[in-house]
Amino acid sequence: MKKFVVVFVLLVSFYGVAQDNAALTKHYKAFYKEMKLQGDINGVINALTHLNILDPSQQRRDTLAFVYMNNNQHVQALNTVGIEENPGDSDLALQVKAFSLQAINQPQRSIKHFQLLFNRKKDPYLAYEMADLKIQTGDTAGATTDIEFGIANATNDMKYAFYERQQPYEVSLKAAFLHMKGLAIFNQDKTKIDEAIALMDQALQIEPNFNLASLSKQALESRKTEGTTEEN
Repeated sequence: MKKFVVVFVLLVSFYGVAQDNAALTKHYKAFYKEMKLQGDINGVINALTHLNILDPSQQRRDTLAFVYMNNNQHVQALNTVGIEENPGDSDLALQVKAFSLQAINQPQRSIKHFQLLFNRKKDPYLAYEMADLKIQTGDTAGATTDIEFGIANATNDMKYAFYERQQPYEVSLKAAFLHMKGLAIFNQDKTKIDEAIALMDQALQIEPNFNLASLSKQALESRKTEGTTEEN
């Protein structure tokens, strides 16, 4: 009889905990929905964190990491999903790892996750990010492959944002690739300065207000003038 009472008490306790968890889960689901409606990012993070404790799932974890990333909390995003390569990662988790590692200046690690994403979907935007990172890490040949893919596949409606000015601006993604191709060619062979300048001109022909391409062209022309002066 004594054993029966103990078992009964334990069952009641477990049932009570299950009811409490179910009630809390329902509460935080409603709280999450309300925070999304209000645009309260900290509230969304709070709700998702509690939901991940009460009813953990990969989808919720990845969503929480994505919210962190969009809020420029890249370390927190990576702490949520990790940095290791995992073929079983969702597209969302790969995005978080790729962009957050890029943001905290880990280009080599970032490239690996961008490549996994690109293998799933051949996207010109992903190609641009990979090309940019590969130029930074000295892999000009790899960057060139991504650039050529981007020039061939970027459509006229695709835009890319730049932030080197106080006021951010967008340009044609194809123009952005042409600018990057010019940089890659010059980085690989300094004697091809005219070819690099010609690519800047192509980019500016598509986007006359492409500030970064204009600055790059000016720098290349200045370099060319200096070289001519030294020869004389």
